[in-house]
Amino acid sequence: MKKYILLLICVCIYNLSTGQGYNHNWLLGYQTGLDSFTTSNRSIAQIDSVNINIFSQSRKMRFSSSQANISDSAGNLLFYTNGCWIANATGDTMMNGDSLNPGNFSDGYCPYGYPIANMELALPVPGMMNKYILFHQTGDQSVWSRKLYYSLIDMSLDSGRGAVTAKNQIAFSDSLIWGISACKHANGRDWWVAVLKDSSDIIYTLLLTPNGITNIQQQHLNVPMHHSQYVQPSLFSPDGSKFAYTICTPTGNMSYPALRDLRIFDFDRCSGQFSNPYVINLNDTNPGLGLAFSSNSRFLYTGKYWRISQFDLQAPNIQASRQYVADFDFNTTGGITDFAFMYLAANGKIYISSSSSTIYFNVIDQPDSAGMSCNVLQHAIQTPCYIYASHVNHPNYYLGRLVGSPCDTL
Repeated sequence: MKKYILLLICVCIYNLSTGQGYNHNWLLGYQTGLDSFTTSNRSIAQIDSVNINIFSQSRKMRFSSSQANISDSAGNLLFYTNGCWIANATGDTMMNGDSLNPGNFSDGYCPYGYPIANMELALPVPGMMNKYILFHQTGDQSVWSRKLYYSLIDMSLDSGRGAVTAKNQIAFSDSLIWGISACKHANGRDWWVAVLKDSSDIIYTLLLTPNGITNIQQQHLNVPMHHSQYVQPSLFSPDGSKFAYTICTPTGNMSYPALRDLRIFDFDRCSGQFSNPYVINLNDTNPGLGLAFSSNSRFLYTGKYWRISQFDLQAPNIQASRQYVADFDFNTTGGITDFAFMYLAANGKIYISSSSSTIYFNVIDQPDSAGMSCNVLQHAIQTPCYIYASHVNHPNYYLGRLVGSPCDTL
């Protein structure tokens, strides 16, 4: 009976995987120019399992496309970063949170914020109350990242405002593509963290456990080589069974500068291994930025600037399952609201930012539904400030253990 009750609890946790507190906040506000270098004209989106509420906010930190933050289990914001520094919940620099990612790259982009999505990722340290780890990347003269950094944060310090206890530590070094993604280990406690290697078909994974960073490994994905300047954000499905990213291949033709493909893999949450690569030629000469799974992990959405596609991962032929579910309506009231980054939020909806400054989000209202029933709403959410290619990096913090797997041992 106890085992049955425990199984029901795990199922409930899985079903609510996008509805808990760690991922309830998203900070908004264009990084420069439109705010005249003041702390006003910014806002915060608070998203729970049902609603989204957006409030104006005075805040020091600006954002471009890169943002990591984390909240407590009740949805109270703990800290956030734009790649330049770490702010606490009051908006001030966290103790020892200055000078994140030192070097020429930061000198060029700070204090406005890093320009590439998913260059930072915040995780709770397994088994450690009030302890968090921030993985982060920067660049160098060769553009791509040379190191995967991490910084440790103890929220019990500075009267609960938190402090950085170790900063700019190196997890490992190599030529890496921008973009950090993470998935819960099948034991439901530890974390797999993944980063692609540049100019190769290699992916790095590391395991975060209560003992720290372990099991750093690399694997050939057996797909055509990927390049740092042409890979869009990579991500795991909410249930942890899939991993996907898109890549643009330069053609040398100015009229058709790039061809884009989608790469999908099975993921083993026990071993951290990727398998069964599935490559789809998207036939998109417009590269686009958008990529998001539905909350039930069945549908995968890609976006180029003028169109959104849906793929059914349960179809016998995934490529043939492609359906176009929205075309940009060219309504430019409040800014050009084309389709840039996609973010699966805590309420199960996918919010889409734009490649130009605007005051609107587009929304995929029912992403778990097939075809046009997913209901793409353009200009759906108005914000009190301008946003531009806004994005925040949140993994599925609430994915439970994989019941019955060989590593379901805790």
